Amino acid sequence: MSVDIDLQVATAEQGLPGQADFFKWVNAAAGERTAEVVIRIVDEPESQKLNATFRDKDKPTNVLSFPFEAPVQCEDMNLLGDMVICAPVIMREAAEQGKDVMAHWAHMAIHGTLHLLGYNHQNDVQAEEMEGLEKTILTGLGFPEPYQDEV
Repeated sequence: MSVDIDLQVATAEQGLPGQADFFKWVNAAAGERTAEVVIRIVDEPESQKLNATFRDKDKPTNVLSFPFEAPVQCEDMNLLGDMVICAPVIMREAAEQGKDVMAHWAHMAIHGTLHLLGYNHQNDVQAEEMEGLEKTILTGLGFPEPYQDEV
């Protein structure tokens, strides 16, 4: 069982993770599910437009997740949803936070996947649960804890 990745690259940004990287990261977060995820790597204008449209925030963001809500006649579909990751934001955040860029890509892919699975961070209890899962998954993949420098 695994999650298949439909990777769409809509950026000229260099140094992006490959299909195999995203496969490893998404499957680590998704566990034993059989499903499909669309991951679209974009530049800031597309990210900003989507963030403004769906979150009322007129700025680009690192990752947006759009869980698939199957109509009744399609309930047996195994599509988890779509994830949009903004390459320039990921690269800038990694540099600003002094993080390895691939570790940050992995974190954002896992974070987005957890959103597709229904996890959230709207309150402290939800944030603690989601961040705990992120830490466990990332360290299990050999990456450092993503929040170790935050207070």
